[in-house]
Amino acid sequence: MSDDKARMLRSLAIDRQETEASPAASRASPNTWRKLLAPGAGALALLIAGLWFTLAQLGGGGHAEQRTTVSTEARPPAATVQAPAAAPQTRPQGALSASGYVVARRKATIAAEVTGKVVELFVEEGMVVEAHQVVARLDSVLAETDLSLAQSKAAAAEAATVAIAADLKDAERIFGRVQSLSQKNIASEADLTKAEAKVGVLRAQLGQAQANLQTARLDAQRTAAVLDKHKIRAPFGGVVIERNAQPGEVISPISAGGGFTRTGICTIVDMESIEIEVDVNEAFIGRVRTGGAIAAVLDAYPDWTIPAAVIAVVPTANREKATVKVRIALKQKDPRILPDMAVKVRFLEAAATGATTSSAN
Repeated sequence: MSDDKARMLRSLAIDRQETEASPAASRASPNTWRKLLAPGAGALALLIAGLWFTLAQLGGGGHAEQRTTVSTEARPPAATVQAPAAAPQTRPQGALSASGYVVARRKATIAAEVTGKVVELFVEEGMVVEAHQVVARLDSVLAETDLSLAQSKAAAAEAATVAIAADLKDAERIFGRVQSLSQKNIASEADLTKAEAKVGVLRAQLGQAQANLQTARLDAQRTAAVLDKHKIRAPFGGVVIERNAQPGEVISPISAGGGFTRTGICTIVDMESIEIEVDVNEAFIGRVRTGGAIAAVLDAYPDWTIPAAVIAVVPTANREKATVKVRIALKQKDPRILPDMAVKVRFLEAAATGATTSSAN
């Protein structure tokens, strides 16, 4: 029992030599300390890094909040800036331009008033014709025959009228003689009545014959007019721009259903009636004045400026294009100006008026 206690006490005793030798052994083997401290150092480094990141996040948010607060407090009050009053909108007052075409106020397609076959055609494109000049002739054999017949009827009616007039004159002379004898009781009352009745009948016949003569003469005049219509004439002087028919074709004032009958002989244009028609935007039509000066330039001759003037503003608008038609007269007539040529115009007076208005403002 005492031995066991002695062993236990010895086991609890501290060996000073081992204790004193331990630091030396530790100092003599650094690898041992590294092995012991390496896991703890790694954990400590992770702990310090996490703590640093957390403090950085908290510090950044705080600084941001502080900067925001300082920025808000240091910002001066916004000055009220008043925008300049908008100037009233005005339409441009520059040169007013428009485009259109050269047109002819007098342009006609010459047609026949009667149906007939073309026998002769006397015109070609580009030919100048005078007023009432014959441009074509239709087959007139039947019309000439009708005229001869009408003239014969008129001659017969005239002869009948002359004969009845002669009979009436003789009957009046007889009636006068019988009347004279009746006053002397030489002629009977019956003879007087008979002579008087004959005079009345002949007078009635003469009136009828004169009416027939007038009818026959009118018929002859009408037939002559129809015959004259077989000669187709130009209604006015101008230039032939299109030839529509050929000799041998049938011409009629009304087109046939099959389309083989022509209605026109040729088309002529009065070159003295040439003018310009342009479409002006209705927003600027108030700047166009009758008689205003205009400079016109044909697309065919861009280096040639033609003086012109406004004739009239047509009092109607085109709702689809929002334009108003303006008629313009050419002050200079030239053979180079042809119908349907494209042209551009510049309203000089409108431009001058706009410049004056701008300077006044």
